[in-house]
Amino acid sequence: MKDCIWSALLLLLKREMLGINHLGAIQFMRRFGLTLTMSAAALCLLLACSSSPKTSDPTSKKALSGTDESIFLGDTIEKNYDPNVIMKRGEAFFEKEEYAEAIVEYLHFLDLHRNHMLASYAAFRVGESHMKRAKGVERDPEPVQKAIDSFERLRRDYPGSRYDGQAVEKIDECHDLLAQMHLFVGRFYYRRESYLAAAHRFEQIMKIYPDKSVAPDALYFLALSYHDLGADDWASEKLTLLAEKYPNSAHSSEGAKLLAKINKSQPSVLVAKKPDAPAAVPAPSSGGESQYSAPGGGVTPQVANGLMRLPSATAMGQGFVTCRLGAWC
Repeated sequence: MKDCIWSALLLLLKREMLGINHLGAIQFMRRFGLTLTMSAAALCLLLACSSSPKTSDPTSKKALSGTDESIFLGDTIEKNYDPNVIMKRGEAFFEKEEYAEAIVEYLHFLDLHRNHMLASYAAFRVGESHMKRAKGVERDPEPVQKAIDSFERLRRDYPGSRYDGQAVEKIDECHDLLAQMHLFVGRFYYRRESYLAAAHRFEQIMKIYPDKSVAPDALYFLALSYHDLGADDWASEKLTLLAEKYPNSAHSSEGAKLLAKINKSQPSVLVAKKPDAPAAVPAPSSGGESQYSAPGGGVTPQVANGLMRLPSATAMGQGFVTCRLGAWC
């Protein structure tokens, strides 16, 4: 093809040279330049058309994690009900980190094939997908709670499955995340000086998650919240528990200093002590009139020979303190 084109160009040039004269040299050069340009364009066009297209290697484009992408094409009845196709779709979405879509596919699998050999695996993947949707301790705890519900449903619907042990571990991880979320929110309230709301969060941690890693921090900040609220009796109780149960915690030294400060700021209050042998009550007079008694039938105070310490506010009026601080309970 190239030889034919060059031969045609040379023949055209020879014909032009035969008819050239001195007076028409300029016209010849102009016509030859135009002809040469058009011939070159035609050559490029022919070469482009004659080139064969490159064959694409079907193995060059790697499928998504080995998943056949054709499972996403079409909306046939077979693809909506076939367990293998549904599972492949769920796995593809999970590996693409599209966890909401993966949950839909796994639940669709469980709705149609609850007794399938992969049903327990699908149930486990539902819980894992919910855990993956959790964005951190500062975000909404709803995905973590849904993950707990999913793993518990797996253990209930498929007892003794091969994923039972892993589900127990995942449930423990989810509870640890919830405890960290409660601590994060409690410290947020404490920084904003919302001590009642902060104390409520810290109390929840100590009631539900006393064995989690955040329990020492929660106990320390609970004592701080009570101290800032003026309930030093409760603060002293929590700080004593912190020193006894978590002696090596990060806040043990600060807790000991606060406890010493609270004990130092509470002076001992002295009151009269009841005598060992009370005085005999005079007998009624013959006229039937009784002796004077304290209002309400109480005993009149006696002169004290000894001293005793006044009970704490917790011992004297637990109901009052609960009403004062436990309005949010």
